[in-house]
Parts: sequence; structure tokens; C-alpha cells
Amino acid sequence: MLRAAAFVLIVFCATALTANAQVCPPRPGGGSIIKDPMVLRSQNGVLRVDLTMVNDVAPDGSMSYCYVYRDGSEAPTLLVNPGDQLLFTLTNHLTDTAPGLSVGTSMVHAAGSHPSPAPCDGGPMSITSTNVHFHGLNVTPRCHSDEVIKTVIQPTDPPFQYSIRIPDNEPPGLYWYHPHPHGFTAPQIVGGASGALIVGGIEKIRPELAGLPQRVFVVRQKAINMGDESTLLSVNFVPAFGDFPSSIVLKPGEKQFWRVVNASSISFLNLQVDIGARAAKVKLISMDAVPLDTPLDIDTLVIPPAGRAEFVIQGPAANLGAQWYSLAFDTGPGGDRNPDALLAEIIPSEDAAEAPTHLPTAAVKDTLRRFTGLLNQKPTAERRLYFSESDDGTQFFITVAGQTPKVYDPFDPPAIVTRQGAVEDWTIENRSTEVHAFHMHQIHFQVLEINGQPAQGATLRDTILVPYWDGVSSRYPSVKLRMDFRDPEIVGTFLYHCHILDHEDGGMMAKIKVLPAN
Repeated sequence: MLRAAAFVLIVFCATALTANAQVCPPRPGGGSIIKDPMVLRSQNGVLRVDLTMVNDVAPDGSMSYCYVYRDGSEAPTLLVNPGDQLLFTLTNHLTDTAPGLSVGTSMVHAAGSHPSPAPCDGGPMSITSTNVHFHGLNVTPRCHSDEVIKTVIQPTDPPFQYSIRIPDNEPPGLYWYHPHPHGFTAPQIVGGASGALIVGGIEKIRPELAGLPQRVFVVRQKAINMGDESTLLSVNFVPAFGDFPSSIVLKPGEKQFWRVVNASSISFLNLQVDIGARAAKVKLISMDAVPLDTPLDIDTLVIPPAGRAEFVIQGPAANLGAQWYSLAFDTGPGGDRNPDALLAEIIPSEDAAEAPTHLPTAAVKDTLRRFTGLLNQKPTAERRLYFSESDDGTQFFITVAGQTPKVYDPFDPPAIVTRQGAVEDWTIENRSTEVHAFHMHQIHFQVLEINGQPAQGATLRDTILVPYWDGVSSRYPSVKLRMDFRDPEIVGTFLYHCHILDHEDGGMMAKIKVLPAN
């Protein structure tokens, strides 16, 4: 559930900003045409990005958090290729713009040495602290790469540069970047701090995609009242609510390649496109940035928080209306409301502008190499973990069977220790009456079973829905996953957790340490 104790800083009384404070760029209003984010492309094997994190109080009293590019635009899409270097510089200009805001002491903790440590050495995490997680990338968990346990960037720090080499065998597809300061991840992401990251080359895996116009849609969530758990969705910051629906305009009958990020905190997207009041088929190409072995024709698609999907859609004919929905989703008797939402009207028009980007037209057939043979590997270890909650619903746990449930503490030792080269089977149970979204940093995993039944397609994911327990059955719902620790890039200590963000901030997270191979 969405709880004010774990999900701070959403509703405020408006306060005057200082004359020199930086503010978020204006965001589109309801009824707007949905436009793609600006795209920053790598050049000569390097992508240099300089973003500033700012926050301010929006006109409705909520807090906005923004990644601002030097031209004033917000949350650009980053486009890199395997083998590229991503040089991502972040300047923290966050301020406490709501004087007197009460932040629970359980949310203010030291991640490392104190006082005034360097960003790589940890330090107190507060509402103005931040860092960046490059969600889904199979890269090293060292500082200045994808490390979020000790990396703490304060407003007093100089610009902090991340330097990430995209592996040569990184799967081509859709990733995303977002803040990950423990205890304060939810308010920053709900405030809007998130952006898409694309590793190019999917047309080499699926040559039939070559040349297609592509669209990038980041679905975010805004909390309007922390007391009643009401939430609203937006698509590329265009509200998916109000008296006037937003719209996506494309040419009649046009095929497009849509790349969708669920950057919400608690919403499970249950996507459906209706054309002429009937559910239309789309061709699912990829989940969590890994292309499927065989594309699937589907008419509904569930994406948990933090998940991504890429699919081909054919727009309606000129005389047909169409809508893009997220249908209601059952999160369990203890879960949050997940009602129907009209994300956008899809409008066919001969005057539609060209899509801002297209996939390359020249595609040399290639194959996915990073996870080769994972399904046929013999596991080197088997583990059982489980999600649970305290009786009063204020504490959240992910526990290795045989250990004692406890909330995440950055000073605790890793709950799991393994070695590079290992292939492990993890069964993750849900012992609570609400659904959870299991996410693993640094690696992908093969989905083997859901509730004891073989998973269809055995897809590779980095985030997976774990069904809720009904509170009565003697057997808990579960997923069985094959973890791939074979690549040497991921040696180090990193996290796994529930990606429902108030659960994560509330302690449903733990560390794993991958030692070098013998």
C-alpha cells in the first residue's frame, strides 16, 4: 500500500522560492498532443550528457523533481550503442523548498562515513540527496558506474560524473535512468525524475523492424493526496486525466515501433489498444530490453513498475477512432488501487508529423549473445526468498529463507554472497496480500516458473510481478528465476528489491555480493 510514513514529500503548502532558485521546466497540460522526449545520441562512440537535478513546488501544491538539460528541456532520451562510453554528469541543485517539512528519522541515515564524505564514500541521505541508477544495464556496480548503495550526491558537491562503458554484448532495447537514494526514491521519481535510455541495434535482431518510425513513451505517476492513495498517470508528462484526453497523432494505418517505460511508483500498467471499440493486436518484440525469441501477437500487456515493453502497433484507418488504455489491475486485498486509465486518444491524420526518429534502415542480421545458453545451464545453487510485511503494514521485508526478516540497512552485510560464473535458481514467494515487483540490479534473469507452472516463452527480465497471497491458501504464490552471474562486469555488491517504491523506501531491499571467480 501507499503509505505517507514511507512516501514523504508529495503534498505541500506552496512556498515562495528564492530569487536565484532553479525551477522545473513547464510541463504540458491536459488535452495536449503527446510528443517524444528530446533524443541525445552518441557520437564517435561517446555520449556526453550534463543534467541538473532541480525541484520546485508545482501550482497544484505537489513537488516536481526534474532532470534538466542545458537547453532547458527535461528528461532527454539517451541513445547509445553496444561498446559506447556514456559520460553522464549530474549536478545536484535540490533544495528543501518546504520549510518545516517533517522527515522521519528512519529515512535519514548514513550510508557511509561522516561528516562530509566524498560522494563515493557514502554519507547522510536526506530529502536533498540523490544519485542515479541506470536501470537494467548489465554493468559494473562500482562508484562512477551503476552504484547506488554508497554513492550520495549532495547539493554542496561539485558536478558528479558517471562513466559507463556499454558492454559489447548488451542486449539492444529500452532501459531507463532514475534516482535511487534509499528512503527518498519514491518522492523523486513520482515528482518526475526519470528518463529513457536506449541501446541501439534491435533491428539487427529483428530485421523486419528496420526503418520503422519509433516512439518513446515514459508513463509516470503523480500522487495527489497521500492520505487517500489517489494517483494519476501521465505519458511524457502529459496528464492522462481531466476533462480533455491527451492524444497521439499518426498517419492512417501507419505502423510504428513503440517503446514504453513504466516509470510509476505503484501502478501496474495493463495496456490495451482499442480500435473501433475492439481490442487490437500488437506485436510484442521485447520485454525489459531483451528481445523475445519469437514475437507475440497480443491484445493486453501487463508491465509492472520499472518494467519496459517494446511492440509494433498499426494505427487505425482514417475513419476509425482508437484509444490507448491501462485497464484496471488487481493488486490484491492489501494492494493499492489500480483503476482504468485512458492514456491517450490515438488520432489518424494525413497531416500527422513524421515520428521524431526511425530505426536504422540498413540492418545486418545478428543474434543475442549475452545470455546464450542460460536456460540449459545447470544451476550452481538454489535459493528461496520471500516478500512479507509487518502486521501493521508499515514495514516491508525481502528475506532469504532461514534468515530473520528485517528492513534494509546500508550497514548490514550482504544477505547473499556468490561468485562470478555462478548460475543460480531463486524461488521468490509472496507471503503478503498485495502484489510485488521483484527487481534485480546489474543482471537479467530467466523466468522459469510462475506458481509452479512453466513460464510461457521463458523470457529474460530484470523486473517481474510476484502474485499476491490470498491470506488463506496453504501455498504461497511464487516465481522461479534463473540468475545469470556469469559475466565479469557485475563483480561487486549491489541490490535487489521490490520496485513498488514505498515498499523499497520502507525497507523491502537487500544486498548481494558477487565475488571474483576463483
